[in-house]
Amino acid sequence: MDERIHEHAEVLVDWSARVERGDDVVLSVAEGAHDLAVAVAEELGERGANLVATYDSAEVTRAYLTAHDGEFEAGVHELALVENADVYLRLGGGRNTSATADVPGDVRQEYASASAEVREARMATDWVSTVHPTRSLAQQAGMAYEEYQAFAYGAMLRDWESLAGEMARMKELLDEGSEVRLVKEDTDLTMSIEGRTAVNSAASVAYDSHNLPSGEVFTAPDDTEGEVFFDVPMTVNGRRLRDVYLRFEDGEVVDYEAGANEDVLETVLGTDEGARRLGELGIGMNRGIDRYTDNVLFDEKMGDTVHLALGRAYDSNLPDGEAGNESAVHVDLITDVSEGELEIDDEVVQRNGRFQWEDGFEG
Repeated sequence: MDERIHEHAEVLVDWSARVERGDDVVLSVAEGAHDLAVAVAEELGERGANLVATYDSAEVTRAYLTAHDGEFEAGVHELALVENADVYLRLGGGRNTSATADVPGDVRQEYASASAEVREARMATDWVSTVHPTRSLAQQAGMAYEEYQAFAYGAMLRDWESLAGEMARMKELLDEGSEVRLVKEDTDLTMSIEGRTAVNSAASVAYDSHNLPSGEVFTAPDDTEGEVFFDVPMTVNGRRLRDVYLRFEDGEVVDYEAGANEDVLETVLGTDEGARRLGELGIGMNRGIDRYTDNVLFDEKMGDTVHLALGRAYDSNLPDGEAGNESAVHVDLITDVSEGELEIDDEVVQRNGRFQWEDGFEG
């Protein structure tokens, strides 16, 4: 087995999930992630954790959703499993990135709503999502398989402690700030961040971070006003969404367009009331990611990007007792800021992709 797979498993179990002896772990394994699952199981066994592995297949999900007759019900059996877990690890990497492309939008909405309680229980665990580099992901990224492997491991096998120290600068700026403004071609958007707490997403639950790779700082915006253009294509619900334009008034999307598959965007926005509001503002800071791959797990962490998520806000960004934006969806959209500005309280903190503490920043 490729030694990088073992390194990936070790980082996931030790740095990211902080698994301890006696922890009850649910390991969700995608079709193409078998080798990583074997390596992770070995790491969990060495630490004396308790393991239950489940099979996560997009093709199985498609078969179920397209054949289902009637209303979806909350999965009490799945809820019981997740509620009794200390750690939930999801290993992505399927055989077909568009496996669910033909599932009707209304079916997706109903299923997402019915699964809300399970989703909340999962997020109450020490959960981490990662991905095993597969040929389907390499093809989606337009890369040779070996090239994609080198790219993926370069993004995941980082000196996370050092990167966490750098990202702490952005977290401090956001924590102390009141308003963020994003300006570039076809974009002039302002968002309130008053009273919110940013997360230094350094790929570890110790930082309230739940993705590997990570490398972003994110918060929960409010009172969004203006317009924004997302020029980074993304596959959403198995279909390519491109050139998305959103206009906000009083915090809510009031107009939208897409250059391809606009009906996908319409389905997301129609999920519920919260789907028309932002749940996240994320600033990518992982310089190990140097190209777009049509995979949000990587693309939103790239150092020249900002991403905004329609839908659910994370509790980690909110004061105790305050409820953020609620929705059954959380869909990230990405804009390239290699030619643009990010301001916090009228101070430019990033210009043309460079942060104010980096070489090449134009003050």
